[in-house]
Amino acid sequence: MEEHNRTVLSQFILMGITDRPELQAPLFVLFLIIYVISVVGNLGMVILTKVDSRLQTPMYFFLRHLALTDLGYSTAVGPKMLVNFVVDQNKISYYLCATQMGFFIMFIINELFILATMSYDRYVAICNPLLYTVIMSQRVCKVLVAIPYVYSTFVSLLITIKLFNSFFCGYNVISHFYCDNFPLLSLLCSNTHEIELMIMIFSAFNLTFTLAIVLVSYLLILAAILRMKSAEGRQKAFSTCGSHLTVVTVFYGTLTFMYVKPKSSHSFDTDKVASVFYTLVIPMLNPLIYSLRNKDVKYALQKMWRKLCSIFS
Repeated sequence: MEEHNRTVLSQFILMGITDRPELQAPLFVLFLIIYVISVVGNLGMVILTKVDSRLQTPMYFFLRHLALTDLGYSTAVGPKMLVNFVVDQNKISYYLCATQMGFFIMFIINELFILATMSYDRYVAICNPLLYTVIMSQRVCKVLVAIPYVYSTFVSLLITIKLFNSFFCGYNVISHFYCDNFPLLSLLCSNTHEIELMIMIFSAFNLTFTLAIVLVSYLLILAAILRMKSAEGRQKAFSTCGSHLTVVTVFYGTLTFMYVKPKSSHSFDTDKVASVFYTLVIPMLNPLIYSLRNKDVKYALQKMWRKLCSIFS
């Protein structure tokens, strides 16, 4: 019986953000612009931090992986969401839905740990500037990035395989614009307590562990800043911390709202709005907040622009 139902349930239907016809075209244009800016910004950051000699430092190494992560989970969701605005019924196959959810979970978890790693990097740079190059060696940076990738892949596979090996009912309409775990849980006929508990435990651990690193790092940074005698140095440090903490607050806040609560407390319409922030808006804002206000990045952009102009002129 279970096998029969899995054979019948070969695809899902994504409801999208809204079912109001008059909003389809404006929202398509809006989210297309947001997604294009996100792709160009993050891909540009990856290229710049790879080719420019001035950007070969630990900070930009982490920025590159943050950009890759933002590009990853926005691309896992964005294109399929845009399709929903131009078709009558946005269908997604059973295995493509599992793939989308798997990649999305992996990149979201990875983002948490990259943000935490960046906080630690800033702590070392501000509190131990003389030992910065020793502590944040190339090998250490690679390890700090590799561990989150391995861990996030493991958790993603564990949750995705567990969920998609469960028993789905015949109803296949997902009340969301992508394959997320909580809307999919509502389609299961089998007992969801084990999967729901697993998601909540991993979500709570990922959020609290990485947030603890962020908070401790910035408390130590704040103490170091208050001891600085140079007003210019304090202002520069506060500006850097302020930008990072803004993104951290929005990102951690929306994820906490989404995942660290019982399934019964979820409103899919409210979840959709929160999801738009961390799937599309934050990946668009990150390159601007972290990079475009940075003098080294501006110089690298200008240098690349001059090279492109000389090639095509």
